Amino acid sequence: MSGKLLGIFIIVTALIFGAAVYYFQVFHYYETVIDDAGEVFLTPLDGTEPRHIPYADFEGIDATSSPIRYRGCFTTPETVQSLDARFERYEGAEPRNAPFWFGCFDSEAIGLLIETGEAHVYAARRNVEYGIDRVVAVANDGRGWIWEEINECGDKAYDGTPLGEDCPPRD
Repeated sequence: MSGKLLGIFIIVTALIFGAAVYYFQVFHYYETVIDDAGEVFLTPLDGTEPRHIPYADFEGIDATSSPIRYRGCFTTPETVQSLDARFERYEGAEPRNAPFWFGCFDSEAIGLLIETGEAHVYAARRNVEYGIDRVVAVANDGRGWIWEEINECGDKAYDGTPLGEDCPPRD
């Protein structure tokens, strides 16, 4: 009888631990980004300081547990043609999954829009945190999304490869 109780105890403990880990990863660490803090900026073609673009209907989440958990959604009256003429494009960006409960950010649909050219990705801020760039994608219909990408220096820093001369010094 004690073997069965021990087995049940181990299974129940594992289930509770698994549920706690799931809860912390999917819900606990995320915070809502207040609209004032979520202003949408893009980096001009001349490389000067990022500039604000008009936006509405902003929704955002962020977490301190990882530098790449920032996600945001918004709408803008700007067209991709207008943005292309003024702001720096960001090549190779792929939207990262968002928690299922953050419904406005569907990474597969956004990725498909980028792949088909219906959405363009722009550099928002480089090195928001060392090795992490914030990017903004805007679709032809005015919908927009924000997330963070690990840049080349970040890849090197996180996998232990020597940084090289291209990378800025770490603060």
